[in-house]
Amino acid sequence: MKISIVSPIYKGEKMLNHLVERCEAAVSKISDDFEIILVNDCSPDNSWAVLKEICSKDRHVKAIDHSRNFGQHPAISTGLRYVTGDWVVLMDCDLQDRPEDIPALFAKAQEGWDVVFARRGERHDGFFKQLGGKVFHFFFRWLTGINTDKNIGNFSIFKRTYADEIVKIPDQSRSFGTLIRHVGGKTSSIDVDRPQREEGTSGYTLSKLLLLAFENSISNSNKPLRIATTLGLIMSIVSALLAVYQFFAKFCGLITVSGYTSTIASIWFVGGLLLFVLGIIGLYIGKIYDQVKGRPYSVVRETINVD
Repeated sequence: MKISIVSPIYKGEKMLNHLVERCEAAVSKISDDFEIILVNDCSPDNSWAVLKEICSKDRHVKAIDHSRNFGQHPAISTGLRYVTGDWVVLMDCDLQDRPEDIPALFAKAQEGWDVVFARRGERHDGFFKQLGGKVFHFFFRWLTGINTDKNIGNFSIFKRTYADEIVKIPDQSRSFGTLIRHVGGKTSSIDVDRPQREEGTSGYTLSKLLLLAFENSISNSNKPLRIATTLGLIMSIVSALLAVYQFFAKFCGLITVSGYTSTIASIWFVGGLLLFVLGIIGLYIGKIYDQVKGRPYSVVRETINVD
């Protein structure tokens, strides 16, 4: 049974040799037939040069180079296009996803599961990294209605057919977690430890996580449009009630001088609400525009050891 390991690479120059060595040691316990597919997402360091050197010595390793930085999730989809194994392992390159957990993931999958995620137990990330993850999942669950687990990331094993189905999905805005859930199947998880990052820092800041949550929410849910519609309905009801009050107050003599402040405040509030609603509609129109152009979500510049 052939195993394919896929990992997107960004600022991984100092970790690549260690990553390959540990992956090979772990997957050899399962099968002698395996491949390690490393997708360089136009990393600004010397990751590609290191990948070239590794590939020249090890035919098990396949390297793919993006023409520019497309992002982590498009890089994942790029790697899935090249898999040839019966089972696919997806993991990050920073070694916080431990290659030594691959046999346990595979063993769980052999119980009859189509997809098995690694559920992180004790986490050694910094306070702000953990806070960013919690905020991301909170907003994503609230905006999409998709129940996600903040302790489950991309580290997983799944059948090759699921990789093929993910590649077929033409979405421009790509998120592996959303795509694998869309494909469906019998899903399970195992508990694993998540060690501290050996080198560098994560590229996902709090602002990037919030942007990712919003982008994925716009791409996978129309709830923001429903929220905008609800706000518009509430404002219409409030305006109607205020109009009724003003009408009766005028005839009852409660209003003697028209209020300048309330008039300006109402104009500004309604104007801001209109701009807010138009902005949400504009975001959806922009997503439609990006999708109908039909551009590829990634472009490969060079490959090594790929038949």
